[in-house]
Amino acid sequence: MELAGKRALITGSGAIGGLGHATARVLAAAGADVIITGTDPERGAQVVADLRAVGGPSTGTVRFVAADLADPAAVRRLVEDAGAVDVLVNNAGVVTLGPTAEQDLAGYDAAFAVNVRAPFLLTALLAPTMAANGGGSIVNVSSTAASLGTPGMAVYGATKAALESLTRTWAAEFAEANVRVNAVAPGPMRTAKVVAAMGPDMGGMGLTTALKRTSDPTEVAHVIAFLASDRASYVTGTVVAADGGRTAI
Repeated sequence: MELAGKRALITGSGAIGGLGHATARVLAAAGADVIITGTDPERGAQVVADLRAVGGPSTGTVRFVAADLADPAAVRRLVEDAGAVDVLVNNAGVVTLGPTAEQDLAGYDAAFAVNVRAPFLLTALLAPTMAANGGGSIVNVSSTAASLGTPGMAVYGATKAALESLTRTWAAEFAEANVRVNAVAPGPMRTAKVVAAMGPDMGGMGLTTALKRTSDPTEVAHVIAFLASDRASYVTGTVVAADGGRTAI
């Protein structure tokens, strides 16, 4: 198992049907010991039960840690609870939608707190330990909103553009210590939350891609797992578009 003996921390993974849940499944199946996070212990317990139910004899261990990533003190407590990790997946995110002229500052601050400040703190606290242990991998979850001008997504797109910039800077900072830092930018994805809000066809968003369809979260999770593993040992500082060709057309 390519991630056997590795410990992975995946933020925003404490709910069934999201990208974090799918990523936890894939990494655990690859042998990693997985720490999932979220704000709701009850939903987190459901994810833990699901991963244990589908796991085989080679599946890594899984546990849930409650953490509100909008609170810097909670981020620090999460790091203390997680201990040394080999893989960090910065997946938690707040989606703030609305015209710029109508954007309230509370929503603006909440989006930057979770989407930018939390990954910054987690990386600042965990990367040095990765380096001391011989290396590691950090995967940031971005979005096509970082590179496409989409009305109503000014704040969300700005947070993801900031995360992509941090990805490149961190890759340069930590390369000498064998800590690789990359990002994945998903396109329209059939997460449980989005489907519940927009319906099964997600408002036709799949038709905006070259492949003319939306993705299953597991398709993106496999890209994250590749970047987290030693198969991507010569890949750092890049943003992989897992978007069905959305940004290519």
